[in-house]
Amino acid sequence: MLKTAVSKVRLRLKHSFDRINNEELKKNMLQAIPFWIASVITGLIAVIYTKLFLLAEGLTTLIYKQHAWMLFILTPVCFIVSWWIVKRFAPYSRGSGIPQVMAAIEITNPKTDQKVNKLLSIRIIFIKILSSLVMAIGGGVIGREGPTIQIAASVFRKVNQFLPLWWPKVAKRNMIITGAAAGLAAAFNTPLGGIVFAIEELTKTHFSYFKTAIFSSVIIAGLTAQGILGPYLYLGYPKIGTISGFIFLGVILVAIISGLAGSSMSKIILWIMSWKSKFRLNYENVIYVTVCALLLAGLAYFIDYAAMGSGKDLMQKVLFTSDKYSLWYTPLLRIAGTMLSFTTGAAGGIFAPALGTGASIGSMVSGWFHLSETNTNLLILSGMVGFLTGVTRSPFTSAILVLEMTDRHNVIFHLILAGMVASLVSILVDKHSLYDHLKVQYIRDLNEEEKINISPTNANANL
Repeated sequence: MLKTAVSKVRLRLKHSFDRINNEELKKNMLQAIPFWIASVITGLIAVIYTKLFLLAEGLTTLIYKQHAWMLFILTPVCFIVSWWIVKRFAPYSRGSGIPQVMAAIEITNPKTDQKVNKLLSIRIIFIKILSSLVMAIGGGVIGREGPTIQIAASVFRKVNQFLPLWWPKVAKRNMIITGAAAGLAAAFNTPLGGIVFAIEELTKTHFSYFKTAIFSSVIIAGLTAQGILGPYLYLGYPKIGTISGFIFLGVILVAIISGLAGSSMSKIILWIMSWKSKFRLNYENVIYVTVCALLLAGLAYFIDYAAMGSGKDLMQKVLFTSDKYSLWYTPLLRIAGTMLSFTTGAAGGIFAPALGTGASIGSMVSGWFHLSETNTNLLILSGMVGFLTGVTRSPFTSAILVLEMTDRHNVIFHLILAGMVASLVSILVDKHSLYDHLKVQYIRDLNEEEKINISPTNANANL
């Protein structure tokens, strides 16, 4: 009997040893290590970037409270410096960063490394952070979430490039997609949001091919950020108790308004950027950036400081204080501030500003009907989902992000409804999202640059 038991144990140990020595298992382990390393780096960068961004916004608020008139000097200077940094050192670090990641995913193949390097690189990481921080000091209506996604994708791509030749290869496209998902998860502390974002917005590859990589990377990046910042929600726990049975009608109304507003803002941004593309001289850009900065400073000084900043303070005010009803012009100020900031060509995301604008729409509509605190909070969250969907056309990503930011799982169906309604009405304005249009433009710009570089004149010059 004892002999039989010992034999069984030996057999099991041998079987386990054989599995450990299995070449396929070794390969899978080696392929996983780059994802884990890149995830830790992404989490650390996200934490540092978050702290610096909060300091930058805090500095602007302090200056405004002490000497509000200084905005008319600070904002233009910061906007111009931020634009110049991008223009001089990394033109493809401008804006959000998500369209660049989408473009990189689409064009990635062995022959396009030079093109992708303009979209995702170590230089992009530094310039993205520096430019957006300067912009934030100037009161720019930008966020750090989109930039974090481009930064994370750059980290994952660079880690992949550093692998020795004998290391089992990891698909470049999968590495970039996973990096973007990890970046979003670390920026918002929303692991499910990162996964849904990768599926809904970024990938056209069958998800099962790299689902383990995404799951593990999102978890590791998020845990790294949490390990330093501690467990936190991006916004907190808004009160949502007993809600009205008819609140679905309010959710639909807010979704329609916010969806149309988000898609319309995107359309105007695209029109402005198309008009700006005709600029041929630097002084034209400087004049435009200066005018944008002065207009934004004027809105903040003469009307309401809420026109400036990422919008997180506005979200927290309407969700967690008694001042729950936004004035009719607050959404207009937020939209104007976003357009003035985003079209300058400096680095800065649109996720947080979109959420802030949506929150102001939800709170404004609640004021029309003088709703209770819980119903008002639900409409605020619905506005956030609706406006972000209007910009991105990713209703499930928007709903899951807002859900995880607030931990209000009892309203998941309301938020998904808001996202779907906003997505449907947005089609009336434009069939494609802001990110889709910008992705196409980045790919076109890269192709044009390639044609110029290989033109006969340049070829002869190189000879």
